Amino acid sequence: MRSRSTGTRFLMVTIGCLLLLTYLGVAGIGYLALAALWRAAPDPATTTLVVVGAGLLVGYLSYRFGTSAVLSRLEAVEIPRSRAPKLYSRLDRLEDRMGVDAPTLYVAQLPAPNAFAIGSARSGAIVLDRSLLRFLTVDELEGLLAHELAHLEGYDAFVQTLALSVFQTVAGFLFLLVSPLLLATVGAARAIAWMRGRPGAWPHTIFGRLLRRLERGVQLAFLLVTLAVRAHSRRREYAADDRAAAVTGNPLALARALRKIQRVADPRRGLLSPLYVHTEEDDWTRLFSTHPDTSERVERLVERARTGSSDGRPQRVQ
Repeated sequence: MRSRSTGTRFLMVTIGCLLLLTYLGVAGIGYLALAALWRAAPDPATTTLVVVGAGLLVGYLSYRFGTSAVLSRLEAVEIPRSRAPKLYSRLDRLEDRMGVDAPTLYVAQLPAPNAFAIGSARSGAIVLDRSLLRFLTVDELEGLLAHELAHLEGYDAFVQTLALSVFQTVAGFLFLLVSPLLLATVGAARAIAWMRGRPGAWPHTIFGRLLRRLERGVQLAFLLVTLAVRAHSRRREYAADDRAAAVTGNPLALARALRKIQRVADPRRGLLSPLYVHTEEDDWTRLFSTHPDTSERVERLVERARTGSSDGRPQRVQ
């Protein structure tokens, strides 16, 4: 019996040693490869520029080709000028007042009554849910169009896509640099667990606990970046509301449009969720929301109309 126990113990120690040697070998190969690349690489400043440039390029390409992919997935149909002359007349007037070229207007069957803009100020597109053309007035549609044009004017979605792409590229580059150390740490944790006769307990070894702390640090970094991006997105929503109110001179029209959308909308979380107007959420959820609370946006627009800060003349609140 003791002989069998000793044999099992010896086998587990042997497996632990082999695991450690395997992980250290792979980590060593990775380290040598990174060292060779580091010697062949330019100076750190140039390397940083290359990494950031790669992130910007990936973000640009994903955004450029993602626009057509989104339109295709939604089966969006371009609205002919002959079918909506009043709407295009308002759009032309907004184009003259804002720093954008006329975007292409599309209509689609969205999960909820909504509108969003994609593309850039020079080659943008605005997608409207079919129902908006039925229950919004021309003035309200104009306010909504001005809001979306403000996003195109500020390159809001484009900037956020580039920022996230750069962050992901830099994070991937840093992970590549530390991957040999991570492999060695995982190998040590698994080897110690096997040598102790408890292979499944490797997360509880000293190296396993170190990995958990590193993982939590990475998660915290991603959380902080996500919160920063979402906060910036909410600020840009307020800015787009202000820009629309200033350009149209009618903040109440946009407020009414938002109220109507709020009454009927039930946004589903999905691919296009960051582009939609959202209804009320609790305080914790708001931190992760890409849009401010609709009621707060409406209140700001009503206050703007009351003080006459849109065009210098008070408006009648409806």
